[in-house]
Amino acid sequence: MNTERLAAFSDGLFSVMITIMVLELRVPIGQISWGVFGEMMPMLLTYVLSFVYGGIFWINHHYLLAATRRVNSGILWANLNFLFWLTLIPFVTAWVDENQVAPVPVATYGGVLLMVILSYRLLEHVLFRAHHGNALIVRTLRQGLRERVSILALMVAIALSFVAPYAAVVIYVAIAIMWVLPDRELEEALND
Repeated sequence: MNTERLAAFSDGLFSVMITIMVLELRVPIGQISWGVFGEMMPMLLTYVLSFVYGGIFWINHHYLLAATRRVNSGILWANLNFLFWLTLIPFVTAWVDENQVAPVPVATYGGVLLMVILSYRLLEHVLFRAHHGNALIVRTLRQGLRERVSILALMVAIALSFVAPYAAVVIYVAIAIMWVLPDRELEEALND
C-alpha cells in the first residue's frame, strides 16, 4: 500500500473531527447583543484551542506521512490508534464547554491530548521500525525537547485541573503555542 491512501483516509478523519466541533457551536437565540457574544466567548475560545490542536496534529501528521515510504499493517493500526484518540477531541471540547471548565472535563481534555501525543509517538516508532536506518524519516524525526516538555506539562495540567482547572487550560494553551510551528528540520529535509 502506498502512503497516499493512508494520508487520504487520515485527512478525511481530520476533516470530520473539525466539522463535528464546528457543529457543536450553538447559534444564540433571541435578542442579539454584544452581551450574548460575551457569554459565548468561553465556548468559542475552547473551539479555537481545539481547532489549533487539530491543525497542529494535522500538520505534523502530514509531514510524518510525507517522509514515509512504506506502509504495513502495523503502521495502519498505529495510525488508527492515533486517529481514534484524535476523534475524541470534539467530545471533550463539548464536555468542557457544557460544564463551564469543570475539573473532570478539563482533566479529561488533557488526558485525550496526552493520549493523542502518546499514540502519535507510537506511530512514529512503528514507522521508524518499518524503514531502514538511512531513510529520511529515521534521520530527521526523533523525540526532542518539545515532546518531552509537552508530555510532562500535560501530566501536570491533568493533576492541576482538579484544583485549578483554569490554570490547566492555560497550560494547554501554552503547549499549543509551543507547537504552532512544525518541525523545521523535517520541513527543510522534505523541501530538499
